[in-house]
Amino acid sequence: MEFFTSSEFHAHFFHLLLCFLLFSRQAFAQTYNHPVKYFVNCGTATNAVDDTGRIFIGDLNATDTFRFTSQNSRELSHLNDSVRVFNQPAFYEFDIEQDAVHIVRLHFSPSNFLADLSAALFDVSAIGYFLLKNVDATNTIGNDSASIKEFFVRLNSGKFRIFFLPKSSSIAFVNAIEVFPTPPNFFESESREVISDGRNEVLPFLISRTIYRVNVGGPVIDPNGDKLWRKWEQDDAYLLNPSSANKRNRYRPSPHYQNEMDKYFAPDLVYVTAKEIDINSSSSFNFFNITWSFPLRKKTLHLLRVHFYDFIAITPNGFLIFKLYIGNNFSQKINSSVDGNGSPYPIHYDFLVDSGENGLINVSVVPLGRNESGQPSAFLNGVEIMEVMDERSKDPVISKPKHVGVLVGLVVGGLCLICILGCGIWFGLKWRKRRIEEASQTHTHAQWTPLSRFGGGSTHSRFTERTTSSSPIPDLNLGLKFSLAEIKTATNNFNKKFLVGEGGFGKVYKGVMRNGMKVAVKRSQPGAGQGISEFEREITILSKIRHRHLVSFIGYCDEGLEMILVYEFLEKGTLREHLYNSNFSPLPWKKRLEICIGAARGLHYLHKGSAGGIIHRDVKSTNILLDENLVAKVSDFGLSRAGPLDETHVSTDIKGTFGYLDPEYFRTQQLTEKSDVYSFGVLLLEVLCARPALNPTLPREQINLAEWGLRCKKMELLEEIIDPKLEGQIDPNSLRKYSDTIEKCLQDDAANRPTMADVLWDLEYALQLQQSAHPRMPHEDSETNPNDASSTAMRRFPSIGSSILRDDLDMSQDVDTHLTATEVFSQIKADDGR
Repeated sequence: MEFFTSSEFHAHFFHLLLCFLLFSRQAFAQTYNHPVKYFVNCGTATNAVDDTGRIFIGDLNATDTFRFTSQNSRELSHLNDSVRVFNQPAFYEFDIEQDAVHIVRLHFSPSNFLADLSAALFDVSAIGYFLLKNVDATNTIGNDSASIKEFFVRLNSGKFRIFFLPKSSSIAFVNAIEVFPTPPNFFESESREVISDGRNEVLPFLISRTIYRVNVGGPVIDPNGDKLWRKWEQDDAYLLNPSSANKRNRYRPSPHYQNEMDKYFAPDLVYVTAKEIDINSSSSFNFFNITWSFPLRKKTLHLLRVHFYDFIAITPNGFLIFKLYIGNNFSQKINSSVDGNGSPYPIHYDFLVDSGENGLINVSVVPLGRNESGQPSAFLNGVEIMEVMDERSKDPVISKPKHVGVLVGLVVGGLCLICILGCGIWFGLKWRKRRIEEASQTHTHAQWTPLSRFGGGSTHSRFTERTTSSSPIPDLNLGLKFSLAEIKTATNNFNKKFLVGEGGFGKVYKGVMRNGMKVAVKRSQPGAGQGISEFEREITILSKIRHRHLVSFIGYCDEGLEMILVYEFLEKGTLREHLYNSNFSPLPWKKRLEICIGAARGLHYLHKGSAGGIIHRDVKSTNILLDENLVAKVSDFGLSRAGPLDETHVSTDIKGTFGYLDPEYFRTQQLTEKSDVYSFGVLLLEVLCARPALNPTLPREQINLAEWGLRCKKMELLEEIIDPKLEGQIDPNSLRKYSDTIEKCLQDDAANRPTMADVLWDLEYALQLQQSAHPRMPHEDSETNPNDASSTAMRRFPSIGSSILRDDLDMSQDVDTHLTATEVFSQIKADDGR
């Protein structure tokens, strides 16, 4: 190891970048010797021992090979008793002997020194990335305790440098450093990038920083209990629903590993403790799942590693099968692995996950198989999350040249570098384009499809490239297709000033077409893009349907690598914004009822209209849009499923949004129209209370709105959780009918829920009760007083949905002929109905 000051390091910059460009992933021999270097005790000639018994060599003793030849003759102190302080940029250099992922740990312990380190402010960088930015002794480290920052870095054999860069007149410091290789194939399993729309892509990374390392169901594990000296924390702080999980322990102390290297992935203590789902929990919030939630930096890629070891199913060959969920939209079936003798062994899975707009990654397990008692079960042993360094973490390392010769060298080197980069990018683009074209020609679209990271200039459509294994979109109206040039003109080349929204699918821009029509342009793009299957599904569905309460589909663009959908532009945004956003005037109760009725009409048409048996599958307040007159329109059909009307259900992977998900669909994976009814019931409660479907910041019993709302209704406390802005507006009979409708929609058993036609009928009734000068008495509704003449008429016309469906069947015209609530009730007052 060598130690350098700032006067030397700028000359090495281009060499560093060239090494970065020429990096190759080469596997080394499938053996692993427990590392004895590099462990550096900084700022002294004295060696130190840490709590694990490792010897850290004083950095003043460093040699080119950093051997431990003198460790027995040197005085030993405790780690962190010394510190290296920098008042100008400097770096440590290490000789790396093999191409491998290396663990890099930096130890900071600012207390117990005569020098005042509280004023320290600095950056740390390596291989062109900032490992840490704006490090200070109080907020980042904590001046009363030691802090260890851990990184995983892919390195080639050769020189490796860690730079310490003080800010302006400040200082930098470090107490100890660890650099050593991980075991073979420690990160060789494919990592899938999981974006909320379902993108799946293999992405190698160069550097990542450990954020969480959690022992699920077990105690804290100190570094001396881990073969790679890692620390594991307990999981309780991250559980969203603690009552849904039971701790489990394996009585035999040591698990059976498939091979010798597997024991390095996690210590035995991780694999002999777990949390198993508590099927007997009475809370409807649980939906038979356990969920852990991890706060992270927003819009950042993270490596997620999950660990499983099935000591739960103890019967021979009785291993469990269950589902792992990441966020709302990604799931994978987990098969507990066993050897030829039926004995389980530990396994782990790696995923690259984007933390998205909310800066959260939720991990859930959901049962499919059964444990030894015959109950469905699921479990988890451990979780690790590492932040992948991206473009935002790049270190420009710009140094001012001091000599003409250096300047000339930099210019020449820069030109060479540009040439290399240009050639590399050109070949990369050609190779990637060929791969994408091959994939589109031969790959039947799965649930998760990779998207290119580059925009395209080709006008060739992927829809025309299908083979027999992947046919074009059926019945697609190609007259709806726009060119990319038209879209760019409408949005002023996707000008940021035209940006009106952003979500898991990508970005939405306001645009104006050549004929003056205002449109919303939904652009899927790399990093936050919509999957091809969802893109095609939405075009297929939207090109078939037309309804006043469904967002109007204008067209699409599928040019090069772009996937763009064009809709009518709705001035008033989403229903959610009007419920929570103070920039809008509060919605009065009558208008909220009308919005719910409009949304119900749209969903009823989807279920029973001429489009034929479409289940929306993602009903929520952000998918209800409002026009300038606050007329509701259902949007976002990327998750929708179509099927024959005579089918009782569609078996499918679970899709949707937590908080709105039908618990029966969650358990059985059997999707029906009643799944939309449940989600709509949550939406109705959200409209009444003006609070999100899930709010983890509230007390545990109030986190889930559906659970809390039903509990309050049973206790006759519903009025206490109603939006305060509605105070004095709601007629008691209207509220009773509305809340009864919610209760029916939220039944656990789908068979006990009403149809959307029945829901629509009851909402129209609630509106009539609200606006009638002489409201009906509470007993005069659609379900009581069977001997009453008007009730007989109601049974003849069981829901307003009948008339809506009849009006909606003609798709050649805008469906704007629905009867108003007053008109409907004037018809059913006659003794003989209509």
